[in-house]
Amino acid sequence: MAADLDRPYDQLQALPRSLWLPSLITSAGERGQRLADARLWLDRLTAGVLPPADADFGDAAASVPLRRVVGELGLPSLARGVPALAEQVLRTLLWHLDRIVDHQPRLSRDEAIARITEAFRSEWTLESAGLEEHLALLRSLGDLGHMRWDELHGQLHSRSWQAARRASEWLQQLPALVALIRRLGRAERSATAAAPQSRESARHAPPQALRAIETRLPDAPGEIVGVRFSSRPERMLASEAVMLRHPVLKKLWRARHAEARLLSWETQAVLTDWRADPQAPTRRRAAQAEPEPLERGPIILCLDTSGSMRGAPENIAKAVAIAALRAAHEQGRDCKLIAFGGPNEVLERDLGGGGGLQGLLDLMGQSFDGGTDIQTPIERAIERVHEAHWHHADVLLVSDGEFGCVPHTLQRLDEAQARFGLRVQGVLVGDRETIGLLEVCDDIHWVRDWRRYADAAEGGDSRGFSPVHSKSLTALYFPNALSPRAARHATGKTE
Repeated sequence: MAADLDRPYDQLQALPRSLWLPSLITSAGERGQRLADARLWLDRLTAGVLPPADADFGDAAASVPLRRVVGELGLPSLARGVPALAEQVLRTLLWHLDRIVDHQPRLSRDEAIARITEAFRSEWTLESAGLEEHLALLRSLGDLGHMRWDELHGQLHSRSWQAARRASEWLQQLPALVALIRRLGRAERSATAAAPQSRESARHAPPQALRAIETRLPDAPGEIVGVRFSSRPERMLASEAVMLRHPVLKKLWRARHAEARLLSWETQAVLTDWRADPQAPTRRRAAQAEPEPLERGPIILCLDTSGSMRGAPENIAKAVAIAALRAAHEQGRDCKLIAFGGPNEVLERDLGGGGGLQGLLDLMGQSFDGGTDIQTPIERAIERVHEAHWHHADVLLVSDGEFGCVPHTLQRLDEAQARFGLRVQGVLVGDRETIGLLEVCDDIHWVRDWRRYADAAEGGDSRGFSPVHSKSLTALYFPNALSPRAARHATGKTE
């Protein structure tokens, strides 16, 4: 009897509170069926499909045209996985159904239904313009199930979201960084690793002997091997050159030049090509245990937000944050964002959980300014790695390298690397590797054309011209300035 007294209002429990009022007061249809069909509409829209035709709220004549408009505008696909949008579509539909009686008796019922159908179409044509692109990016960055419509609508019109959209567009031009972020961490075996049998056979296979094949190129720039006659002034001896300043001997110089009798250096280039020598005896080598490549673990993202990063580097840093959040959301990985500037200027957010999207938008709305304090983010990253949940994390450092790290922090970093296998990957957004960046990072990935990612107002021209040929300018021109720790990158480095 108690259940009978609650009918049909017991169906309100299955509906969100925001749908209670429109489901109860709408004048069209029958109240019991309206409450039951409201739940069905909400479930189907959230699933991305159009509700069945018999879910008409008890008023088929008015509901069928509105249902047709919902399908024509593609609202179910927009509302897929976004309960807030599904609620808003249903709330708007019920409001327009309730407007039928307001147009009567001035309009007939059929005319009133046509009027509210066209009003619903016009409202959602305007509301859904550009919404698909926004929602596609939002779905890739986080779970939208917990957001209300007013929050979602407000986020889509905020400055932080516009910055996130621009960063997502830059990200499409940085596939190498996206691939790097997906490889970070040490929780799983790499899918690109060689099979165990292949690694074992390659490990125990004897190294193949090589022999040097020399090719000499006469008269090419290289080693001086003697003196010869020639007509090339650029290679003549100093004793020939002094005749040019003598009033009489300069005539002799011209004669020798014409006869190709100038004393000149003879040079030749030597090219060495190492080739396999099948006749050499094979050599055995001791088997060396190779570490198994690991990937797809937690990510600790350290972003430099100092003043020197303003402009194109800032856009790249925000694009990396977008890629990190996307990887964390798609693959169920934890991601810690540590945005650092000067002393006491640190923004720390978890991007892997439900609040990841809000943490990202906090970064997007932050201005890049101030100095650079690298100790604080590195120390915090080391503290996280000591926690059991973050043992398999890797650190990704995005910076222009304009910083230095104190020896105590470097020592703690070494201890964490030795104990947990921590790896620090650097993304260089600048023209050269600095000693600070070389000392902190295990590998450095250079965004050589970083200038192309500047906005048009900041001089961006999409060409990305780089005035330097190598990021290793410090190692090339000032090798003695490198510390032993920084010099580890100089061996076998390629651009």
